[in-house]
Amino acid sequence: MVIEVIGGFASGSLALISDAGHMLTDSAAIGLALFAMWAADRASSAERTFGFYRTEVLAALFNALSLWVITAWIFWEAIKRLDGETHVEGGLMLVVGSAGLVINIVVAWVLQRQAGHSLNVEGAFQHVLADLLGSVAVVASSIAVLAGVSDVIDPILSMALGVLILFASWNLVSEVFHVLIDGTPEHVDVYALCHDIEAIEGVTIVHDVHVRTISSGYLSMTAHVLADPPGDVAEVDDQLRKIREVVKHHGVQHSTIQLEHSVNGCDEESHHVDHLFATEKEIRKRSKALSFLMHSH
Repeated sequence: MVIEVIGGFASGSLALISDAGHMLTDSAAIGLALFAMWAADRASSAERTFGFYRTEVLAALFNALSLWVITAWIFWEAIKRLDGETHVEGGLMLVVGSAGLVINIVVAWVLQRQAGHSLNVEGAFQHVLADLLGSVAVVASSIAVLAGVSDVIDPILSMALGVLILFASWNLVSEVFHVLIDGTPEHVDVYALCHDIEAIEGVTIVHDVHVRTISSGYLSMTAHVLADPPGDVAEVDDQLRKIREVVKHHGVQHSTIQLEHSVNGCDEESHHVDHLFATEKEIRKRSKALSFLMHSH
């Protein structure tokens, strides 16, 4: 990063300076990722019943938003340099940019192995990936300058880099937003989950279902389950055990199940039984398809 800052000012290259700025935020992103991992291991308490698991999500959000701030600065500087009056030293730019490219490839390779398993590492990885693209832009820009192309190529490639960074970070921002509003994790099929619970002997209906992400790889679910009155305590324990097995099979680590044996008080609850309507629609769709096939034959 220090070499790129010195090389950027010495060569007059905006791409080099912006790439150095990315490296600075890379360091901050990786530092935040390490801090969030440390904080997530802190014990929960009465004041924080889920501990500090959400620190990871907040760190990922900060990383993504910082990328947008950097991109805005790149655009601002690039627009000011479009007049072509800023001279760029292509040779120095090529040497420094190539060194940065090699370093970023190594760091990206290290982080990508865990990026898919953690929002936190994903945020750090997106930073390094954007930085890698910056190094590519620096090398391409320096080659163009050495080939005699106008110095305007430097700010143009810098803006192209900014667009790529925005696209790269958008998925991360969307995923973090989805977690913060307690949206249902994309890989969890709530309809199938409720159907599998209702397939357990003695279970009548599942309602008031909520599934959310606490942190990467740690999902939580709460639900009310209306079931036949049990004969003894052992039956209740067995029923709960079967329900929890189904929940875990669907990838949910933490579950709170309220067993109910009557509909008393149900008028005060928010039932959330969309899976029943979905099942009904699917049955009607299949019935129409079957009817159409029979008539066509």
